Amino acid sequence: MSRVCQITGKKAITGNNVSHSNAKTKRIFDVNLFDKKFYLPEEDRWVNIRVSANGIRTINKKGLFKALKDAKTKGFIKTF
Repeated sequence: MSRVCQITGKKAITGNNVSHSNAKTKRIFDVNLFDKKFYLPEEDRWVNIRVSANGIRTINKKGLFKALKDAKTKGFIKTF
């Protein structure tokens, strides 16, 4: 499973480590991901989602069902 949030679509980006001598080497900024289990009362079941911290805030704000529906229309998940 890739390191991508299934709610917001956030994924790792690349950048540079910059040393004191200003030498630059490549690095990766990973996403703050969690494997979480949420209860979906509309379907009376539990759903496992790989979600970022920002995605958890989105779920708290919109509700799980609406957040999953929006993620499906944007193409971040196929089914839920």
